[in-house]
Amino acid sequence: MPAKRIIPCLDVKEGRTVKGVHFTGLRDAGDPVELGARYAAQGADELVFLDITASIENRPAFARLVEETASVLNIPFTAGGGISSCRHVETLLRSGADKITVNTAAVLNPALISRLAAAFGSQCIVVAVDIRRGESGWEVWTHGGRCPSGRGAVDWAAEAADRGAGEILLTSMDHDGTTNGFAAGITRLIADAVPVPVIASGGAGRISHFIDVFQQGGAEAALAASVFHYGTIGIPELKERLAANGIPVRPVSEERRENEAD
Repeated sequence: MPAKRIIPCLDVKEGRTVKGVHFTGLRDAGDPVELGARYAAQGADELVFLDITASIENRPAFARLVEETASVLNIPFTAGGGISSCRHVETLLRSGADKITVNTAAVLNPALISRLAAAFGSQCIVVAVDIRRGESGWEVWTHGGRCPSGRGAVDWAAEAADRGAGEILLTSMDHDGTTNGFAAGITRLIADAVPVPVIASGGAGRISHFIDVFQQGGAEAALAASVFHYGTIGIPELKERLAANGIPVRPVSEERRENEAD
């Protein structure tokens, strides 16, 4: 069984890492370059960088900050925010990103996924799916969680995978920032519906939440922000507990453990 991945997320606004609850009430969480270097040293498997206002402001993610962050990393790095063309993707890849994530533009123009996958390879394309539970079930939202799309979460994730997405980054807006646990139920439904890895996001607060989303939710990776930014959970400890519960993870090297202790 492939190792499960632990992925810290840097939500960036105006050059600073921020974190809120339900995508609102943002507060400063630190310098993204410093945080990226710290997480790589602690044993994170990958890192995600999201320019959270790029879609709203109708611009691509900050390439210079992506380049600065990539320069301190020795782990795979995914960048996103406002991507709507092959040119945007090429800019981010040239800046040091290994993968890109696309959300709003893909919902508005699903053919974009196919074009990006054909141009850069499915392994490079992560489709982010932000969802909220409504009267008719889980619905996809766009523009940083501000606009309902009318698309059902499972159907959209399946279409994105069919069009060439290499991974689905699933974020429950209802759970985001609450530290009450991931949305394991809908994560499982989507994991069963798509042939590509699902990255669970939104709600991590305790190590048991990671165990649940891997064992019950069927996620291949778990993404979190505040529990790492504010030191609630350490990555070495998290990986030890996951392994103790029979969940395969890449071990943290002794050198990284020493860095964590320092």
